[in-house]
Amino acid sequence: MAQDWKILLLVACVTIAMTAAYEKSDIASARIESCRGCSLNRLPEVKSFIMEDAPKYERLEVKFISGADPELILLDSNDRELERLLLSRLSRSECNDLVQSKGFSKKITNSEF
Repeated sequence: MAQDWKILLLVACVTIAMTAAYEKSDIASARIESCRGCSLNRLPEVKSFIMEDAPKYERLEVKFISGADPELILLDSNDRELERLLLSRLSRSECNDLVQSKGFSKKITNSEF
């Protein structure tokens, strides 16, 4: 019985280490997955971020999936998932801060020249 707990604890530690063991430089791109309506309509700040701000970032795409909670998914250069971050508890400003803290910058538009 005690051996089972040790194995379970070891598996949990390895899983956590593998999930969090990446550098900011390992992030090649990101994707936001969210439903288009339902729960997103109840999150006006997150909805504004997804619909208006997210498309302005380099290497960040938005994918609408029916019934999906809004999440930021960080990907490596092989499109392997590095981390999933739930956006539903964040404000619009916090969503922008999060994306920028992960190394994403806004696209340069012609009007900025």
